[in-house]
Amino acid sequence: MSRKVFFDTDPGCDDAVMLAMALGHEAIDVVGLSTVCGNTTIENTTRNAHAILGLGGYDVPVSRGCGRPLVDDLTTAEWIHGENGLHGDIPDADGDTRDIHGADAIVEAAHEYGDELTIAAVGPLPNLAIALAKEPRLPDLVDDIYLMGGAAMTTGNVTPMAEANFHNDPAAASRVLQDANTRMVGLDVTNRATVSPEFIQEFRNAGGVRGTIAEWLDYRPDSGTYPTADAPAIHDAAVVADIIDESVLSFEEYYLDVDTTGGPCHGAVICDEHGTTDNEPNSEVAVDIDVDRYREVLETGVRAYATD
Repeated sequence: MSRKVFFDTDPGCDDAVMLAMALGHEAIDVVGLSTVCGNTTIENTTRNAHAILGLGGYDVPVSRGCGRPLVDDLTTAEWIHGENGLHGDIPDADGDTRDIHGADAIVEAAHEYGDELTIAAVGPLPNLAIALAKEPRLPDLVDDIYLMGGAAMTTGNVTPMAEANFHNDPAAASRVLQDANTRMVGLDVTNRATVSPEFIQEFRNAGGVRGTIAEWLDYRPDSGTYPTADAPAIHDAAVVADIIDESVLSFEEYYLDVDTTGGPCHGAVICDEHGTTDNEPNSEVAVDIDVDRYREVLETGVRAYATD
């Protein structure tokens, strides 16, 4: 039986791979998308969400969410993901965006599907933070809330200590970690969530939809050196791989918060790894990944999406 998943996302090349993987895999029923600023502007992420759906021939409701962080200034990453936030030959985005804010769409889905629903938030977190403010019972209504973001026991990727999604909106990330009982999938494992160069080359040679996906897979201009030697990490796809097969990631419980002070660790995760505070754990943290199984699950979903 497929799991119903609502995605809060900022497409983004790795988001695009993740969505293709989820849309194509029979174990996932994508019931809705909310968009958020992050990898690029909200106008671009919303257009990109429609384009990803259109490229694969899928019809999923899309709701536009926050166009700026709750507190901080928006920092985008077109230099990585492309001029409009997405590499490759993508169709014009002709889908209709719902007349409902992304935060409200999250709450609506939670009430409609209840404990059948998994929320996967894989961008900056203002939509989810606002949803929690509007509906504090949200974590109790749904099955799981996954995050792609943070770096609990490793270094960052946009500053020495902070990961991009959390650094983009530390206030929202802090609120979500405090209130949402999340499964945090951060750089501790996603730096190893790579795909094989052979898979990328196969899709590049095929052209068409698969050629576009190859552009998403090989999105980093410095992929030969960061963060691993063989291929870029498809960070967001690690979340979907574990939703499909919970043997992909291993989790441990910790108390987490996020530095919002504006100093050199702004946006960094504070992980009480050694239990030095009196705080009870508030999150499950991904600490290990079965890379071979992750790649198998990703390739299955992406191949089914790219049916041309």
